[in-house]
Amino acid sequence: MNTPAKSFEDLFVWQKAHQLVLSIYNITKNYPKLELYGLVSQIRRAAVSVPANIAEGFKKKSKAEKTHFLTIAYGSLEEARYYLILSRDLGYCDTSEMGKKAEEVSKLLTLYRSKIENS
Repeated sequence: MNTPAKSFEDLFVWQKAHQLVLSIYNITKNYPKLELYGLVSQIRRAAVSVPANIAEGFKKKSKAEKTHFLTIAYGSLEEARYYLILSRDLGYCDTSEMGKKAEEVSKLLTLYRSKIENS
């Protein structure tokens, strides 16, 4: 039987999204310096927004508020996925592993949102 999460940190979806952020920070350390205020800043900002919005929505009272923040998290995740594609196409790194992590987070967001909507 699942016990309710006491904190956003207890949410598996948040944990996986946080791991994605850490991976993106790690890989972007090796991007060209000219990208520091461009692509590096953008991909990090988008990635951080995913677990941040999961966290922000966690304590909201209504289903509508909770799902609103999850919708923002979805959008930020898709934005980060685009930046991973761009990073790959520019030859900055192999993004296949992070792409898999992003796909896992997407699936978990879908499950979490469904659980909230059906509760």
